[in-house]
Amino acid sequence: MKISFENPDKVNGLLTLTVEEADYKDKVDKELKDLRKKANIPGFRPGMVPMGLIKRQAGLQTKMNIVNRVVGEELYKYIKDNNIQMLGEPLPSEKQVPVDLEGEAPYTFLFDVAVAPEFSLELTGKDKVDYYDVKVDDKLIDQQVDMYASRSGHNEKVETFEGSDMLKGDLRELDEDGNTKEGGIEVEGAMMMPEYIKVEEQKALFQGTKLGDIITFCPRKAYPDNDAEVSSLLKIDRDAVKEHEGNFSYQILEISRFVKAEVNQELFDQVFGKDAVKDEKDFRERIAEGLKAQLQGNSDWKFLQDLRKYVEDKVGTLTYPDAILKRVMKLNNKDKDDKYVEDNYERSIKELTWHLAKEQLVAKHEIKIDDKEVKDAAIAQARAQFAQYGMTDVPMEYLENYADDLLKKEENLQGFVDRAIDSKLIAVLKNVVKLNQKSVSLDEFNKLLG
Repeated sequence: MKISFENPDKVNGLLTLTVEEADYKDKVDKELKDLRKKANIPGFRPGMVPMGLIKRQAGLQTKMNIVNRVVGEELYKYIKDNNIQMLGEPLPSEKQVPVDLEGEAPYTFLFDVAVAPEFSLELTGKDKVDYYDVKVDDKLIDQQVDMYASRSGHNEKVETFEGSDMLKGDLRELDEDGNTKEGGIEVEGAMMMPEYIKVEEQKALFQGTKLGDIITFCPRKAYPDNDAEVSSLLKIDRDAVKEHEGNFSYQILEISRFVKAEVNQELFDQVFGKDAVKDEKDFRERIAEGLKAQLQGNSDWKFLQDLRKYVEDKVGTLTYPDAILKRVMKLNNKDKDDKYVEDNYERSIKELTWHLAKEQLVAKHEIKIDDKEVKDAAIAQARAQFAQYGMTDVPMEYLENYADDLLKKEENLQGFVDRAIDSKLIAVLKNVVKLNQKSVSLDEFNKLLG
């Protein structure tokens, strides 16, 4: 087989394969012999079917399959042996003329190959990248303590209404004279939170009320732009709201107030486990430790984003085989039109540039990961998910089981591989580039994230 590769502009490649009869004949003959052994044709004993009949029935298809297989194998072998940095998959060239496999060899196949642009990236101590240390101050710890106290809080019955209390009572529609409307809407046990009433005049009617009090208010005025809220309160369809724009009486039968948990040993045990924390000072210190670990993860993530921007600026604009890559993109999104490709191509190239740059950094710093590090990435995600619900002391055995379940899903695996690589890359490059360290509050940090 003859193979040639043209790459005049370094990125648009044309690979030409010329297949001779000798490249496929023996393979075709062997396959046809195997078919003959297995053939079950009436009138012939097994293995005794004439080869001529086998060739007439399966010769051309077998030849086509073998030629395509040989072309594919040789194509990828050439690319690998010659270290061609291919982007995507080879595409049948637009210069290809139809190949008649019924005719005699040789057969010529042309493939367009997108080649990665050549560039060299190296980072040293001369490269400066921002690194944000988020301060764990008393305000941040107070917020975390308040969050734990809120999550462990409870509702209790009270006698007098205050701003965020929940009410339960009987709701009755009134006529123009202020009397209960005959045939009007009546809702027993209607739940209300006056805090969410939009109109101050209506909200003020509930302030300082007590059990047993009867308030007269207008739901339609209370929620002027929210028919869904009115229909939910009155237990009617939204279309019927406009038919009930008058006043209603509301007799308060129950007032519930949410009370945060006290910051005491019971709360310490709920958050960190039985007797793991002895007093409020230890409680705050444990919270601070957790916040530092969490915030360092956030700082590292921000560092990687800033590093990426720095690298993209350093690499500059690269030349890509745009026409081939747009064809690849179109093939990978067959349900989309050309406009989709044009609208998303620039962003795709930006991602590709970072991918190529990251590949160089990973190779130059000999970053490798193993199964344990991939699982650690899955465990880290599991821990973060539980932390969102205030579960900060989940046993490792439970986290590992949860991570194993995540890893069983094939669509998750590459994401955890990428996270494991990113974690190592961050750790390595923090010791390579010069860190322009900046101490900021959490509010300031969040603003940086946009």
